[in-house]
Parts: sequence; structure tokens; C-alpha cells
Amino acid sequence: MLPLLRLAGDAQEHRFRDAVEQLAVEFGISDEERSAMLPSGTAPLFDNRVGWARTYLKQAALIESRKRGVFRITPTGAELLSKNPSPLLSHNLSLP
Repeated sequence: MLPLLRLAGDAQEHRFRDAVEQLAVEFGISDEERSAMLPSGTAPLFDNRVGWARTYLKQAALIESRKRGVFRITPTGAELLSKNPSPLLSHNLSLP
């Protein structure tokens, strides 16, 4: 989750599709790894994991979406990021 929050740390709006691509490049994810599907075969595994990171960050009010497929960091997210947090885990976030 932290890499996605760091990506949003520039306070600009980001398209989810672009964020997935940027993170794949950042982590050196190969085309073969990118094409790996969930066991159900319904979605690419990497895209799904980034999607879940976005969901958890939104639930913790660290990012917000004002329109479909677009997100940006919230003041709460920026404050957390300024503290140079260790890896974010879902069980450490304040989720509803």
C-alpha cells in the first residue's frame, strides 16, 4: 500500500490505470508476471493487488476518489507520508 500512497504523494490526481503501470515499472514487473491471472481467471493478479491497496487506502481516508478511476492523496495521507512510515499493513490502518 505504501508505494501507491507514495505515488499519490505529489498531491496530483492520478488515474488508476496509470498508477498500475507506474508501479509495474517501479517494481520491474515483467509482461509475463503482468499477464498472470487470479485463480478465478477474472482479472490480472497485479492489477487486482493494486486495486485492493487503493481500496484499503480509501477506507482509511488516506486517498480519495472524486471521480471514477481517479484518486489523489488526502491531507491525512500526506501527513502520514511526511512521517516516513514503515510498510503499511491493512491491520494497522483505521478502517471502518
